[in-house]
Amino acid sequence: MNIATLLDMAVAGDPGRVAIGHRGSGTTCAQLRRTAAGVAAVVHATGARELVFAGLNGPAFPVLLFGAALAGVPLMPVNYRLSAGALTDLLGHAERPLVVADEAFAGAFEDVRTPEALMKEAMSVEPATGLEGSPDDPAVLLFTSGTTAAPKVAVLRHRHLASYVLQTVEFASAGPEDAVLTSVPPYHVAGVGSVLSSLYAGRRMVHLGAFEPGAWLELVRSERITSAMVVPTMLARIVEHLDGRPAEVPSLRSLAYGGARMPPPVLEAALRAFPDTGFTNAYGLTETSSTIALLGPEDHRAALSSGDPAMRARLGSAGRMVPGVEARIRGAGSPGAVGELWVRGPQVSGEYQGAEALLDADGWFHTRDLAHFDDDGYLFIAGRADDTIIRGGENIAPAEVEDVLLQHSAVREAAVVGVPDEEWGERIAAFVVVHEGAGVDAEALRSWVRTRLRGSRTPDTVDFLAELPYTPTGKLLRRQLLDTTRRGRRG
Repeated sequence: MNIATLLDMAVAGDPGRVAIGHRGSGTTCAQLRRTAAGVAAVVHATGARELVFAGLNGPAFPVLLFGAALAGVPLMPVNYRLSAGALTDLLGHAERPLVVADEAFAGAFEDVRTPEALMKEAMSVEPATGLEGSPDDPAVLLFTSGTTAAPKVAVLRHRHLASYVLQTVEFASAGPEDAVLTSVPPYHVAGVGSVLSSLYAGRRMVHLGAFEPGAWLELVRSERITSAMVVPTMLARIVEHLDGRPAEVPSLRSLAYGGARMPPPVLEAALRAFPDTGFTNAYGLTETSSTIALLGPEDHRAALSSGDPAMRARLGSAGRMVPGVEARIRGAGSPGAVGELWVRGPQVSGEYQGAEALLDADGWFHTRDLAHFDDDGYLFIAGRADDTIIRGGENIAPAEVEDVLLQHSAVREAAVVGVPDEEWGERIAAFVVVHEGAGVDAEALRSWVRTRLRGSRTPDTVDFLAELPYTPTGKLLRRQLLDTTRRGRRG
């Protein structure tokens, strides 16, 4: 199935339903289809082989996504925050691109259209018909986050994205007042998945281009948002903004988070701030066309209120695999032990542009995440295999040390990396951000970890930073920590 079929189904189901924007004056499904078909005609006339978008997540993004699909070319969203040189490098992955960029970012490109200009042109031409490709054609080309290496181009074909939607979403299941607030950037797989799943379910899409916690809360209230998706850094900023106050968003029934590891203190504070909202942890990768495991609202509340350590530990899990996706742990020494997570299913791409397919002979994809399952099938992610610290022959997961540091009342954020060492192979370097006004020194934090973990897991050094480096989607840039200028006190 071509993802444009999802749009056709939405139009056939209710052409007058508002798909994007304000409930009283937004874009209907029929209007979205007409504009996207016009975009497809413009793209086809230029002879472009890719439609590149550099811009904020807004009403233009769904139009471009479906316009590319109707034109039979892939959409390639790029990170508009990058330098002009970096953006030029990314365009080197495109064969013959048509670039569309918000006016604020258009100066980084030589030949570019703004979304406004493209939409105006699209409405003046005859809508395209019969150009959409086959299910095997690329639908979206997404750059991986590149947190430990140079970004790669993940190829998501129409059949991968359509499988994700058909397996996880019920058609037209949303109520007439349902609305979703999207604030993740369009170059993140969650941004793509949100468009497709929301349209298919029948949820009105509302966009917040530049995230700011106060603006996010106000938009939830004013647009009576019923569901939203955030990355962990966004949720942390919302919690910090509330400063112990309740969120007071009575319409918000569901809040999903994902894209990076969620610090336990942030999640527990958020659950208290949103007592009437159901939380969902959505775990997935770019290469798996978004979500492959879910921890639902009932699991969150049960874990938070439980006195059973095993039950409470599930608050830090990724939940259970979604329908249609299988998982295996390879390389674990025993059942329930940590090993490497492999997955397969119709939504799993496991394909990079210009590289051999990464699926094995039986269709399994190596996620490169370390993980284990508990006895009831809950998936726990221990971190990236590439991030594992090998100190004196012992494998150490950074997340294990980070979680202990975050339990200290003075620590707001923590990151742990391995630094080359001649004697031990690697030594453990911790980087922390403390709460404003908090007083703690490096030796106190090293002692804190030593008394809660084995001595071999105690950080060799602790650096105090004003902030940690993250991608805009909340992923920690560990490689930058190895190169950054050390600031503040050091132990």
